[in-house]
Amino acid sequence: MKKFPLIILLFCLGCNSKPNAPAIQIGLIDSGRSLKITGLNYSVIQDVNRDSTNNWENLLEVYRMPADTDMKDFQPVQPGKFLLKDSALVFRPDTPFIKQQPYFLRYYRYNETADIWSFIKAERKAGKVNHIDLIFKP
Repeated sequence: MKKFPLIILLFCLGCNSKPNAPAIQIGLIDSGRSLKITGLNYSVIQDVNRDSTNNWENLLEVYRMPADTDMKDFQPVQPGKFLLKDSALVFRPDTPFIKQQPYFLRYYRYNETADIWSFIKAERKAGKVNHIDLIFKP
């Protein structure tokens, strides 16, 4: 009978919930010439913006969607500039977006904590950072 509360306690500790991922939203602005990215942590945006290298390209990457979606990982990055406007990040490509051509924004989730259970459950792999692909079409 003494083992029953211990089993319940272990069960409850094993069922802890995952932290909420940031809700990243994207949308086209300036008649489809720029991409507006919202939902990023404001303090992180300010810190990256103050950095002299201003490497948004390493955190958020925009790609052109290939006809064969299995080849997404092999596409070159869409060149462009990132600008901070209020609490949103705006991506302006060097060459205009092509109408009706799908593109995607790859958001790397560096803020996820890596614990041993995520590797055991095969949710994560060693040396890889999880990402989310957000698809848009101008």
